[in-house]
Order: sequence, then C-alpha cells, then structure tokens
Amino acid sequence: MKKEICLVVLGCLLINFPVILSASSDKDGKGKEHHSVEDSHSEESRHGIKDADKHRDGHGGTHDEQGEKESGMIRLSKEQMAMAGIVSSPLLYQSVSSAIQAPGEVKFNAYRSAKVNPRISAQIVSREAKLGDSVRKDQSLVVLSSIEMAQAQGELLVSSKELSRVNELGAKVVSDRRFIEAKVAFSQAKAKVTAYGMTANQISDFINTKNNPQPDGIFRLLAPIAGTIIRDDFILGELIEAGRVLFEISDESSVWVEAQVSQEDGKKIVVGSHARVKSGNTIISGQVIQIQHLLDETTRTLGVRVEVPNDADFLHPGTFVDVLISGRDHVNVLALPKEAVLRNPDGDFVIFLEMKPGEFHAKEIKVVRSEGDLVIIDGIDAGQSVVVKGAFFVQSEFAKSAFQAHNH
Repeated sequence: MKKEICLVVLGCLLINFPVILSASSDKDGKGKEHHSVEDSHSEESRHGIKDADKHRDGHGGTHDEQGEKESGMIRLSKEQMAMAGIVSSPLLYQSVSSAIQAPGEVKFNAYRSAKVNPRISAQIVSREAKLGDSVRKDQSLVVLSSIEMAQAQGELLVSSKELSRVNELGAKVVSDRRFIEAKVAFSQAKAKVTAYGMTANQISDFINTKNNPQPDGIFRLLAPIAGTIIRDDFILGELIEAGRVLFEISDESSVWVEAQVSQEDGKKIVVGSHARVKSGNTIISGQVIQIQHLLDETTRTLGVRVEVPNDADFLHPGTFVDVLISGRDHVNVLALPKEAVLRNPDGDFVIFLEMKPGEFHAKEIKVVRSEGDLVIIDGIDAGQSVVVKGAFFVQSEFAKSAFQAHNH
C-alpha cells in the first residue's frame, strides 16, 4: 500500500513539472519577455477596434489623415471651395513671346537730364545747391557776377526808361521814328540779357523794382528741370568761361538700360517690346524704346535701349544688370496666371494640384520668367489639374494644417 501511494505522488510531480519550471523562470527574470509579448498580442486581438478609436486625433482625424497633412495634402469641402472661389484647370501649353537674354548697363535717361552752364564768362559768388540735392524746376542753383552782364543790364535799364518816357508823351508829341527806336532798343537789350542768362521773371523784377535797380552784373542760374543734382564741379570765387558745365541734373524716376544683343537676336526685337531688368533678386519691367542701327565695332553687338521706371530709386547708373526682352516670335510653354504661383515659407515657388475633387497637394516648381499676366514654369508635366483661382486660400489652409500637426 505504501508503495502504491509513493507511485501516485511521483506521477503528480512529473505531470506538474513544466509549471514549476515556468514559475521558477519568472522568479529569476528568465522568460518574462516571452510572457509579456504573448499578453500584448492577446490584448491587441481583444481590443483592436477600441485602439483604433483611441488613436484618432483631437480634431476628429486619424493619424493617417495627420500624415497626409504633414506630407502636403489637405481636403476641402464643397462649401469651402465655393466660398473661396477655388477653380482648377488642366495645365496646358500656351503660346507666348520668345525671350532674348542679354547683359545691360543702367544709364541716366538723357531725355530727362539737363546741363546747367553760363553763356558768358563769370565769377562764382555763392552756391545755392549741392551734389545729391533734389531740386524743383526754376530753383536757384548758383549766383554769378559778370562784367558783360553788368553792361547788358545797363543797356536794358536805359532803354526801359526811354520806352516808358515816349509812351507817356504819346504819339502827338513823339514822332513815330523815336517811338520805334525806343521800342527796338528795349527789345534788343532785353534779348541780350536773356541770352546771357536772365529769365523773364528776373528781367521783370530788375526793371520794376521800386528802388533804383543796380546794373551790378549779378544773376542766377536756375534749374531747367526737376530732378537730382548728379554733378557740381566748381568752387566759390572761381572764374569760369562761357559753356563751362556747373551742374548736371537728372530725373531718376526713369532710367535707361543699354542692352547688348547679337545681330540675329536684334532681328527678333521691335520697339515697344516688353522687357524685364533683373538686379540682384529684384525684377523691374520696362519697355524697348530704341534699337541701334549700327553694330558696336568692338563687340559686334547691337545696342537696345530699355526705359525702366525707377520711382523707388533702386537702379543707379553704372550698375550692370541682366535683361530679358520679349521677341516677336512665339514659343509653346507651360504657363499659369500669376495668382496661381505663390511662395512657400522657405521662399520656393509653389502651386497646388487638385489630385481629386476637394483633395489638394502642394507642388514646388521652377519659375522660368513672366510674360504679361502669365508665369512660365518648369518642373511639372502638362495635363495635371492646377488651382488657378483661390490659390491663396488653399495655401492658408495648408498653413493651418501644418500648425495643427505641429501642435499634436
């Protein structure tokens, strides 16, 4: 009987031996990882649907949708698209004017520039304007003194008094000959001081002054145009000869850019062609106003003059620039309206593709040049649906999505 009891106990021990080993393994840390992995798999299998719900973000979107936002994809409702006036259109080739690229140099606009110089020998009495000053038309620039002007002023004064006298006496007392002689003498004296540099207002002030006018030879040179003084090469007290340039004035609100093109490219350009002048990262539009008829003997190139507005005073004479001139022939290119091409926060050019209704993707592209209201682009294939109206709204929605994604 004792023997049978021992056999039963031994059998029980053998049957439960794996459980004992497993328990001992848990105690010393072995097998613990295997146990936890099994538990996790069982938990996922039991609660898979609940976990998916837990992974939704605070705005009702799943992590998959969050990934789309971060990768440059957003969705807009029909109501949003209608409110923003979003319109998409297939990207197609369009016929635009060809472009001729050439180097150029900024120069003063000679048609808006003037030189100020005396017509007689004189001495500099005082300066009333200096280099860099902005002056208005008829502003006094310099005071001069001249012996020749003094003599002419004396003749003007005498002839003026004589003409006034005969006019007071009248035709009954003064002969026609004396009246004509007085009138001619005054006209000649007035013409002389005018030729020497006095203006009509200066002459009138000189003659009609209440005090006795003095023929001292003092007169002023005035600005013939409004603009900026770009040259004033003289010093006080200096004796100068007739024709010596004292001031140069230029209206820098418009400048010229002299571009040099090959003879073949010159045939593609006409007066009135649109041009773009690039200086640094700034591009300013202009217009071709003249085309030279003679080739430069040294470079064998043709000069093309482009007039460019310069109200912001960005371009300065002597600066070298790049010029892009629209030619008379046409080429087929991929182009979009200017409002469809924007810059992203990194400064790159970007457009927005409508992958399917209401789903938009940002696409970086390269801008080749602009032509009128169109922007010629590269880095994308034709046929894709591109946002042509309302791109700014789409970009703002991308910015909101990026902000929300960043804060999650």
